[in-house]
Amino acid sequence: MYETILVATDGSEPGSRAAEHAIDLASTFDADLHATYVVDTRRYGGSVVDDSGEVLSDLEDRGNEILSDIAARASVDVERELRQGRPHEEIGALAEEIDADLIVLGNRGLGSGGEIGSVAERVVRYVDRPVLTA
Repeated sequence: MYETILVATDGSEPGSRAAEHAIDLASTFDADLHATYVVDTRRYGGSVVDDSGEVLSDLEDRGNEILSDIAARASVDVERELRQGRPHEEIGALAEEIDADLIVLGNRGLGSGGEIGSVAERVVRYVDRPVLTA
């Protein structure tokens, strides 16, 4: 059913749940698993990220740690990709590049309250792929 699964996470609890679902699905369907973390440069203000290589480096280090954790938990190989930009756009672009059959992500992220998060909503609305939120 699924040949290529993309999981996108920000390290939040829902993002971790999404990773677990993606790992299980990839294992069940013997699918390729790709994991991405997008450094949302707009969230922190372009000038903050641009003016300080240290801030960007710290954000990238966090993303790489999260992606490494997913790979360590998986029983399948995980292709990892760290990106910068608007998360829903980067998730959509990567899904297109790898021809993902399914995108898995948390229903809200680090900054969300009780309702669906803005990134999850935008991915569901604008990315032309099946999406599973956890």
